Amino acid sequence: MTPISRRAFLIRSGMAAAATMLPAGSRASDPTDLRTRLAHDPLRPQYHLMPAANWMNDPNGPIFYKGRYHMFFQYNPNASVWGDMHWAHSSSPDMIHWQQQPVAIAPTPNGWDRDGVFSGCVVLDGATPTAIYTGVLPPDTPADATLKDGQHTWREMQCLATSHDADLRTWQKLPAPIIARPPAGLTVTGFRDPCVWREGNEWRMALGSGFAGKGGAILLYSSPDLRQWTYLNPLVEGHSAGQTGTNPVDTGDMWECPDFFPLGDRHVLLISTMGKVFWRSGHYDGKHFTAAKEGVVDYGAYYAERSMLDRDGKRVLWGWIPERRPEAKHRAAGWAGVMSLPRVLSLDAGGQLEMVAAATVQMLRGKRSSVRGSEADAKKKLDALRIHNLAAELHVECAPDRPFTLELKSDSGARFAEVAYDPAVTGSELRINNTRATVTTPRTEALHLQLFVDASVIEVFANRTTSITERIYTTPQGALRISISDVSSLRALDLWPISPISKDRLTS
Repeated sequence: MTPISRRAFLIRSGMAAAATMLPAGSRASDPTDLRTRLAHDPLRPQYHLMPAANWMNDPNGPIFYKGRYHMFFQYNPNASVWGDMHWAHSSSPDMIHWQQQPVAIAPTPNGWDRDGVFSGCVVLDGATPTAIYTGVLPPDTPADATLKDGQHTWREMQCLATSHDADLRTWQKLPAPIIARPPAGLTVTGFRDPCVWREGNEWRMALGSGFAGKGGAILLYSSPDLRQWTYLNPLVEGHSAGQTGTNPVDTGDMWECPDFFPLGDRHVLLISTMGKVFWRSGHYDGKHFTAAKEGVVDYGAYYAERSMLDRDGKRVLWGWIPERRPEAKHRAAGWAGVMSLPRVLSLDAGGQLEMVAAATVQMLRGKRSSVRGSEADAKKKLDALRIHNLAAELHVECAPDRPFTLELKSDSGARFAEVAYDPAVTGSELRINNTRATVTTPRTEALHLQLFVDASVIEVFANRTTSITERIYTTPQGALRISISDVSSLRALDLWPISPISKDRLTS
């Protein structure tokens, strides 16, 4: 299925009615039945963060605060489809084991965010955790509309809330928005998803935006106190992709979910548009960002990224793993959307973005099984390996200059997933089922694959530079076998079973 933006779900799924509907089996009179179905749904991941039920999308405001990690995310408390956006909240001691918390921020009736609490960030203003997010409401006039996606017409404005409890459970909103409208004289294609950071003696904000027919853009603001903001200029502007459509995110004329941060001796900008997350690395002079290198963060089901600093000061990236099944399926299932595993970011000497799964995931590993040695020994060991419960981590190293195919299939031979590498294709191609990516490392470098299998989600990392997240809605009968097309090209393989983070798939 062709990737689409988070807003496009709104268009395709008829959200106006869906926002007031509960998924099948989730009526308030029957919560036990829903919980039982969700706990036994083999498609629900077991070690990725997700709410107990209903719809989730963008990560919002991840932060390490007073010894715990806090993740807020877009959430519909009433249905397993997009709509009625709140900020849900989960906390964790390690970015892996999560405890669900009460909803953090909800729309205020007749307030500035009456139609939805959209995405944003959390920063520490001295000792005060402060959330800056986009609120949406109907425009007073057509000229006030900043979000027009073919289905909805909304006015977007930037709002602020603070928390004064150690667990970040309660938030108090300012009575008025901190940025009520786009800069005078600019007609924008969007105005949302603030990214805020401290720079010297002032605060800076990057806002997702764009200009019709010209391309996406990130607007840069400054403030002395997080309340009064001054527009400076576009931090960076894109170019028209030559696409037509009613939703500017789908055409590339609007960049949403910007994330901007220093990494090594450069700066990195992440944006979400046209169904993908793109990265750029380069140089920032305090007002403008000039990119020197760029690429794709993830070629698969991955969107609406947001990063944070972990307890050790490492830059950690999160992303929303959307559904790739028909809306009727996840409505009936009672849940939709998954949070990616945490990824640690770095830049190589040339400015290439690198990422690996955070080492904290390793605490879930069981006993390792290894395949090494002669071709005959490797075949024998491979034949004995099994992945149980669709929960495993797999490391593979193979020769850099030869085609390579790894299949995961049931004992009956039914295919679950196929991972293929072809160095003969220009740029070297990595494929998971029908999703393709380019491996940017030299062909002389061995191919290192790290795969995380978790029910209907597979996250794959190749040589630190390439990532594919795949959704698979097949439930195999029994355990999965591992087969490799040319065992002689295999240098090493390691397999770990992964323990669930919850006894009932509810991450609570």
